[in-house]
Amino acid sequence: MNKTFALWAPSTIICSLLLSAQVFAQGNPKLTDPEVASVAVVANQIDISYAEIAAKKSKNAEVLKFAETMARDHKAIIAKAVALVTKLGVTPKDNSVSRQLLSDAAKTKKTLNGKSGEAFNKAYIDNEVAYHKAVIGAVEGLLIPEAENAELKKLLQDVVPALKAHLEHAEMVQKNFK
Repeated sequence: MNKTFALWAPSTIICSLLLSAQVFAQGNPKLTDPEVASVAVVANQIDISYAEIAAKKSKNAEVLKFAETMARDHKAIIAKAVALVTKLGVTPKDNSVSRQLLSDAAKTKKTLNGKSGEAFNKAYIDNEVAYHKAVIGAVEGLLIPEAENAELKKLLQDVVPALKAHLEHAEMVQKNFK
């Protein structure tokens, strides 16, 4: 496999998600609140799975610290979402957006698992930068506009600053791999 392609494959997949989110913003798919909740939970679970890969494969202290932060923070977001949907009596519902996220994540995880050492660290952190940009775009351009329940909408709005902080942290770590 071409090394350039291998390094950029995770970012390319995630950037396609970002572009999809921008297309959705122009003509959002209609999502119910259970579908919005599913997308939010799936997006967080995916980043936890990436962090778990980093915890197993990386020896870089900064990457490990970042991955630990991602796992902890995204688990906390899921806990808040679960508490809210439980309170509202809503069961997250699988949909085309959550299925696409999972499909893209499977490809990214395969790529990440195929790397080691500095190539892994760079691929992981590049993916985290792209993934957080895409997720922020999807939350702001798709999930918040589609959420009807005020509490669900507020939870999504409250998560955006944390996602932006994750992006800034990822970009800071990424500078070490240029």
